[in-house]
Amino acid sequence: MIDLFAGCGGMTGGFVAAGFSTALAVELNPYAAATYAANFGEDHVRQVDIATVSAAEVPRADVVVGGPPCQGFSSLGSRNIGDPRNQLWREYVRVVRAANPKIFVIENVDRFLRSPEFALLRAEVDGGSLAGYELTYGHLNAADYGVAQRRRRTIIIGSRIGPVALPEPTHGRGEQDALPVGLLPWAGTRTRIAELPERPDTTELPRITTTFFGRPVPGVFSGLDLHLGRRPTELSLRRYDCVPPGGGRFDLPTELLPRCWREKPSGTTDVMGRMRWDAPSLTIRTEFFKPEKGQYLHPQWEADEPMRRVNRPITHYEASLLQDFPADFRWCGTKAEIARQIGNAVPLGLSRALGNQVAAALR
Repeated sequence: MIDLFAGCGGMTGGFVAAGFSTALAVELNPYAAATYAANFGEDHVRQVDIATVSAAEVPRADVVVGGPPCQGFSSLGSRNIGDPRNQLWREYVRVVRAANPKIFVIENVDRFLRSPEFALLRAEVDGGSLAGYELTYGHLNAADYGVAQRRRRTIIIGSRIGPVALPEPTHGRGEQDALPVGLLPWAGTRTRIAELPERPDTTELPRITTTFFGRPVPGVFSGLDLHLGRRPTELSLRRYDCVPPGGGRFDLPTELLPRCWREKPSGTTDVMGRMRWDAPSLTIRTEFFKPEKGQYLHPQWEADEPMRRVNRPITHYEASLLQDFPADFRWCGTKAEIARQIGNAVPLGLSRALGNQVAAALR
């Protein structure tokens, strides 16, 4: 396989678990590329702008995977169709043409299917440079594949060996006895983070560096190295203490509301939210350590026992586990850079389902 815009390796991790090996990975960010190399080897990784990788440098491969940057399509951004990052799918297509894979897979935000770029991609398949491939596409939710996180993404599979269906869900929302035969209930956050210390010992990463691609980077870190606390203000702690599992900013008394929330009585329902033990988290974004950005408060909270409340956002380690990374996954970079890698990654349960589906089609 070839992994483009590889990030820290979320897509590669799932495909490797499905039996693939990587011939080439391309990632521009030096910290994400270092994390990728720490887990999957440095020899096949190019830490460069994808536009600088010539066709002659692209190996043949059975599969090309990747998630071209999607900020221009994101509902969190300005949704500027002229954003130059939206055009990076063209570089993806160029590498697909050079590698001539039997199958390619694109992962992107859910609104990608409504973008002008997706229309152009279909035109390339209908008679352009990707003629001969058949597309299958749709929206998949990571929770439907055993990930303890509700994360809805666009998945596009192109194949020149016959259509490849999107993988069938293995999990569903609801109690076991109410689900169709063969489906398991969605995994709750309890299955990933319940055994971790409720109060982290430190707010800082260990002071170690490792050299990748000829330059030193912070790391390599793993496990409890990433179980990092913060130092919230007294006001923040008072706000956290008011929010029950599944709740959010609407649970705060008026005197604790910042002006911006007092003046906006609707919308942004998940901010200052608390997770629930028995349900998947909402989407883990790149600033999961800021409760004002989403539903990122630790799920432990008991109405009748204030001393049994964990009033903090989730840690980097907890976020990585909710993204389905293994406990021993290795990370490089600063706290902010590692958070960005975690939030931008494809959850491994979802990529593993895709890898298994593609492997079955190739067989």
